[in-house]
Amino acid sequence: MKFTSLLKSVILEQSRFEVLFDALTKPSKDNQGNKEKPKMTRQEFIQLVNADPTTRLNNIDIETADSKELAKIKAGKYVQWLIKNYLTPKTERQPGDNGYDKEVKQVKETFMEDLYKVTDDLKKFERFKGKLPADKRDINKLSTDELYDAVKDFDLTLATSTKSERKAAPVHPGAKMVFDGPNWRVIEIQDKGVVGKEAACFYGGNNQETRWCTSAPGASWFDRYIKDGPLYVVFNPNDTDIAPTTGLPRTRYQFHFPSNQFMDKDDRQQDLVQLLNGPMTELKDFFKPEFAKGLTVGGEKLVIDSFSHGAIGKFIALYGLDDLIGNLPDSLEEFQIQNRDKDSNIIIRIPDEIKRFKKLHMILLDNCVAEIPDAVCELPKLRFVALINNPQLKTIPECLANVPTLYFLNIKGSTNLKIPQALLDKATDLGNGMLDLQD
Repeated sequence: MKFTSLLKSVILEQSRFEVLFDALTKPSKDNQGNKEKPKMTRQEFIQLVNADPTTRLNNIDIETADSKELAKIKAGKYVQWLIKNYLTPKTERQPGDNGYDKEVKQVKETFMEDLYKVTDDLKKFERFKGKLPADKRDINKLSTDELYDAVKDFDLTLATSTKSERKAAPVHPGAKMVFDGPNWRVIEIQDKGVVGKEAACFYGGNNQETRWCTSAPGASWFDRYIKDGPLYVVFNPNDTDIAPTTGLPRTRYQFHFPSNQFMDKDDRQQDLVQLLNGPMTELKDFFKPEFAKGLTVGGEKLVIDSFSHGAIGKFIALYGLDDLIGNLPDSLEEFQIQNRDKDSNIIIRIPDEIKRFKKLHMILLDNCVAEIPDAVCELPKLRFVALINNPQLKTIPECLANVPTLYFLNIKGSTNLKIPQALLDKATDLGNGMLDLQD
């Protein structure tokens, strides 16, 4: 049964918790009698029901309730809207596309992570619906993002501190100011304990001035993020639009480099390259070490498969490949760069400094280079070289034939490449399939 049909079949009984519970968490059969998996787990259903501020639990513990107790629970008026948004997520890919299932899973995980934010939005919607434009008063016509946009200017809280108190404590305990420039200020939160959590809540306005999950007082997302690296809160100290609770500018950002999340106050991903090359240019050098920390896997592998996604791609866009090479450890063993971005003609230059990596045994350059420096011939452990899909590559160093450890060279798709005779001779002498020329 399609999800829309499923909702229609129970809409007249929306107050009956157990009807929705059975329909969504237990196996069902399709029109041909084939068994179908449940639409969601029990835990997922419970989270969605609890997220509706109008749900009436009647002092019943959903986690342990039996069927008789479940019948006493009244699911709130927004439960079906929550279920629909969870089960029918908006994705860039379409069913059947490569990576669709993975994207759906990620979108659903994010939905659950941000569920407490939706609860706050529903509280505002329930209270201030009469003040909304007529076309924003039907919850079923709104997505979760549209709901937030409709109610974000309403406030359910009052200021909790005085101006004098806020001025007396410019940096909250558990945090420290690590950059104070003419246009931007950066607060770093490293403490993994209670004090750090309190600082994260403060700089996020206790989830009232921002939508950062790390600033929600009763949630555990802070613990999950802080264990991987510090949080940075960024704002303009000259901003005159001040939030009443914290005394901080309303417009602020939170950066977390290990998770590649760079969020505005509405918890929407920002293009960090555009920010640091534009309005935040004075922070460009300051954040460079943070990028450098995550350049390799275990200090042994550099793997880039996109120039527009991921921390490494951002590093190249901000600082260039030469800087990237300069920040890699001497222990590097694999050097892989694949340009898989659609409609991208990015060409990078491999600097001579590559010869610094004496343990390097693998080089893979896919659709990204037009020339290879002679310096690669000075890599004493180089065994595997793949220079594939590089139409602008016309020649490669003849000295590669003198690298004693080299046993495989793949140049598929590099249609304009002229192979030096010395390499052809070496491949003939070895007779081991060293040279891969197939398209």
